[in-house]
Amino acid sequence: MRILRGSVATLVAIGFVLGFASAQADPVTGNCGYAPDEIYGKEFDCYRYGEFYTPPDPLPAGQPGDLIRTEPSRLVLEPSGELGAYVATGTRIMYRSTDARGNPTAITGTYFEPDNPWPGEGPRPLISFAVGTYGQGDQCAPSRLFNQGIHFSSGLDVTFGYEEMFISTMVARGFAIVVTDYEGLGTPGVHTYANRVAQGQAVLDAARAAKKLPDTSLDPDGPVAFWGYSQGGGASASAAELAPSYAPELDVVGAYAGAPPADLVELMPFADGSALVGAIGYAINGAIAVHPEIEPAVRHELTIYGEDLLNKTKDQCVVETFLTYGFHRLQEYFKTDPFELMRHEPMKTVFEEQRLGGLRPQAPVFVDHNRYDPLVPYAPSRQMALDWCAQGADIEFWTNEQPPLFNKLVVNHGLTYFVDGERGMQWVADRFNGLPTTPNCGHI
Repeated sequence: MRILRGSVATLVAIGFVLGFASAQADPVTGNCGYAPDEIYGKEFDCYRYGEFYTPPDPLPAGQPGDLIRTEPSRLVLEPSGELGAYVATGTRIMYRSTDARGNPTAITGTYFEPDNPWPGEGPRPLISFAVGTYGQGDQCAPSRLFNQGIHFSSGLDVTFGYEEMFISTMVARGFAIVVTDYEGLGTPGVHTYANRVAQGQAVLDAARAAKKLPDTSLDPDGPVAFWGYSQGGGASASAAELAPSYAPELDVVGAYAGAPPADLVELMPFADGSALVGAIGYAINGAIAVHPEIEPAVRHELTIYGEDLLNKTKDQCVVETFLTYGFHRLQEYFKTDPFELMRHEPMKTVFEEQRLGGLRPQAPVFVDHNRYDPLVPYAPSRQMALDWCAQGADIEFWTNEQPPLFNKLVVNHGLTYFVDGERGMQWVADRFNGLPTTPNCGHI
C-alpha cells in the first residue's frame, strides 16, 4: 500500500511538472490586448488558441450543425503524451448552433475517430458527450484540455480532464465521440452555465457537425446517443427533450443522464457551504449572459464578496473556484436571504426556465442518481423522471444507494459517476445494438 501511494504521488507530481512545462513552452508575447491586471489565466488565449477559437464576424450563412472550421487535434492523456494515448484521431471543430435566445452562435468541440472497429450491430454509433463542470474560463474548454491533459498557467489556474477515462474507454470500444465545449467556453462571451436550452442545443448540433465531417467512419444517417453527468447530465437530458423539435432528423437511440441538475432553485441549499459553492457564481453569470436585463437587480443584492464571486468565477476553472470559495456560505455574497432571492423576480422566472421534465423525450433515457447526493439533489431528478413517465416516455431510473460520506466534499456526487459509469456505458451499447429497454416508470 505504501508503494502504491508513493507511485500515485509520483505520477501526480510528474503530471503537474509536465503540465507546467507544457503551459510555459511557448512564451507569451505582450498582453494580447488584455490589460496587465486582466492577463491572469488567459495566457493560452494569447498564443495557442486565439486564432481558431475566434469566430468569423459575421458568421457564415448556414444552419445549426454546419461546420465553420476544423483542424487536427493532438489527443493526450497527460501533457507529455508519453504515458498513454487515446486510440483515436482527434479533430477540433467549430460549428454553428443556436443560443438560448434563438440567435446563431459558434461553438467549439472535439471529434474522436476511433482506431478500432465497431464490434456491435449496424453502422458505427456516435455519442454526443456533454461534459460535467470544468469552469467558466475559456482555458477550461474540454477541447483545449484534450491537448494538455493537465492545464496550468499561473497561480491557482490549474485543472485536468477528469472525464478522459470515460472518453478513452468509449473510443477503445469503437464508439465515435463528439464532445461539445458548450456556448462561451473557449469562444468569446460568457459560458451560459447550466442553461437548459443552450446546452441541449449545443449537444444536438455537435452531433450534426460530427456527421458532416469528411473522411470519417460515420454513416450520415447512423444512430446517435447522448451522454453526460452532473452539468453534462442536465445537458444530455435537455438534448433528449429538445431532439424531437430541434433536431428531428437525428436517429437518437437513447440518452444517459447522470445526476442531472433538474431544478437549480432546489440545488442552491445543497451547494451552500460545499466544496463547489462557487459554481453558483457560474450559474448567475450564465443567467446574466442570457438575460442581461436582470443584471442591475442582481448586482444590487450582492455584497462586495458577491461582486468578487461573480467577477472572478467568470474566468476560473473548477479547481481554482474550489480553492478560492470552497465551503463558504452563500449568505456572505448577498445582502438578503439568497434562497428567497432565487424564488422572487427577476431570478425566479430565469431559474424556473431551466427546470427539466417539461418536454417528452422520444428516445429512451437512463437516469442515474445517488439518493444522498450532497450537491445535486436527488428529489428533482426523480421528479423529472416521473414527469417524463407521465408523458409516456421510456425511462429507466437507477438509484445509487451509496451512503453519505463527507457531504460537504461532495464525495457521493462525484463517486457515483465512477461507480455507475460502466452500467451507463453498457446501457448505451444495448441501445445501439437494438436490445429491448427495461423501463421502470411504475417503480421509481
